[in-house]
Amino acid sequence: MRVQASIGRLWRSLSATGLVVGVLFFAVSLTPSLVPRPFVLQALLSGIALAAGYGVGAFLRWLWGYVELPVPRQRVQEILQWPLAALSLGVALVFLLQATAWQNSVRERMAMEPVEGVHLLGFGAAALLLFALLLLAARMFRFVARTLARRFSHVAPRKISNVLGVLIAVLLFWALIDGLVTRVVLGTFDASFQQLDALIEPETDPPQHAMTTGSEASLVPWQELGRQGRRFVAGGPAQQSLEGFFGTEVVVPVRVYVGLNAAETIDERVALALDELKRTSAFERSVLVIITPTGTGWVDPGAIDSLEYLHRGDVASVAVQYSYLPSWLTLLAQPEYGAETARELFQAIYRHWTDLPADQRPRLYLHGLSLGALNSQRSVDIWDIVGDPVHGALWSGPPFRSSTWRWVTDHRKPGTPAWLPRFRDGSVVRFSNQYVPPERFAADWGPLRIVYLQYASDPITFFEPESLFRAPEWMAEPRGPDVSPSLRWFPVVTLLQLAADIFAADKAPIGYGHRYATEHYIDAWREVSAPPNWTETGIQRLKSHIGDLPAAARGEAAQRP
Repeated sequence: MRVQASIGRLWRSLSATGLVVGVLFFAVSLTPSLVPRPFVLQALLSGIALAAGYGVGAFLRWLWGYVELPVPRQRVQEILQWPLAALSLGVALVFLLQATAWQNSVRERMAMEPVEGVHLLGFGAAALLLFALLLLAARMFRFVARTLARRFSHVAPRKISNVLGVLIAVLLFWALIDGLVTRVVLGTFDASFQQLDALIEPETDPPQHAMTTGSEASLVPWQELGRQGRRFVAGGPAQQSLEGFFGTEVVVPVRVYVGLNAAETIDERVALALDELKRTSAFERSVLVIITPTGTGWVDPGAIDSLEYLHRGDVASVAVQYSYLPSWLTLLAQPEYGAETARELFQAIYRHWTDLPADQRPRLYLHGLSLGALNSQRSVDIWDIVGDPVHGALWSGPPFRSSTWRWVTDHRKPGTPAWLPRFRDGSVVRFSNQYVPPERFAADWGPLRIVYLQYASDPITFFEPESLFRAPEWMAEPRGPDVSPSLRWFPVVTLLQLAADIFAADKAPIGYGHRYATEHYIDAWREVSAPPNWTETGIQRLKSHIGDLPAAARGEAAQRP
């Protein structure tokens, strides 16, 4: 009896308006967004949407009463609440039955096998459990705020006491969450990824060639390259592979990498990188690219392999690690650290590069993927290089926070879609995706060539905080070919869906979401770096040789608009 009474009190304490809006939010959270969502992520998203809708509904009901608008009589409310509850539950059931088809509409665009169905019982239980936990946290907040307000009511008017109670409760909860996330969660992640970074795979042997970073002659010891650095240095195309493809002698590419453990400070790591470039005669190559890695220190193999093949191995590249954490965690824990490292590295290399005779120095390029693209853009001040500019940049999957990318997109030519803009006459900036190489313009390229490689289905790029209250421009017709036609905008929920998509972006098939294919890097680098003596036949042969797309997907992409 006591349990039943407790459940009854709990049920009566819930906001009817909040429950109706919450169930509707839950229903529309099942609609498709940019990438397929795994079961667990969908359950988390739907539970948060249910809680968010409940909060919105409860707040609107409170606001209605606070401004003293007319409220239906209690009897009328009791009569209406059951039809409204039945209607909202009916909508949720219809959306649940349609959820599989919606997810398959995304999977179809990405040539994935369809899923068979949603496990309704497990899915609903997980979402309800998360809703209950969030509701409990909200009620704890309300209890603290009310307790503080009662204390302040002895020395201040009631409304001022209420405001003070809420403000101090916000500060207390924020301090608790911030401390927990910073000291416990991020500390645990940092320690774990640091240990993973130090792990040396048994199948990866130290290089023997003296001109290779990590060799006995190198200024950077093998163990101090870090896990991602060792993969980068050891993962390039071997000389015999290059010569086998071209049928002639080629030079071996130079890859320089400085791990986070190689030195204590950013300045010391940058100095190591510059000295290692000099030691390996990198400035004597025809192409030099400054790579800003992702948060973990990873460099996309397809991005650098494609450039090295296009220039027949006559390429030097350099990267300096700035974090162990994944990009999204790095943005939370060290948002400026990567930009500082990228800026210091660029300035050091640029100063040395400009001191060389103009006819004896390599062509200089920038590259970054994801957080690396963001920090690479931040590394350059256009006013510092306008007199002697670098030759170009390839930035792939630029995060939505990239101010340069955002400005160019916002100032695109009218009538061009936000997911594939055309900017002015195309002499400086062009855009590319998996279906369209950098577009041709009437104007020729200028001395500085910038290409943004981005997929319309990439939530890292197309997440928008403003989707809380308005539809993003990239949702307008025509949409990207890899975006589901069933995608619709809903207030609040679309923001939550796009946030969830960020965590699933790397789970999409290669060539979609946030997984960039070597074939598309080949097209982009061809425009940016203008490698000589390549025919269309040769480019297609190169894509078949080093590409990572399935042959069927490569053919389909070539045929789509």
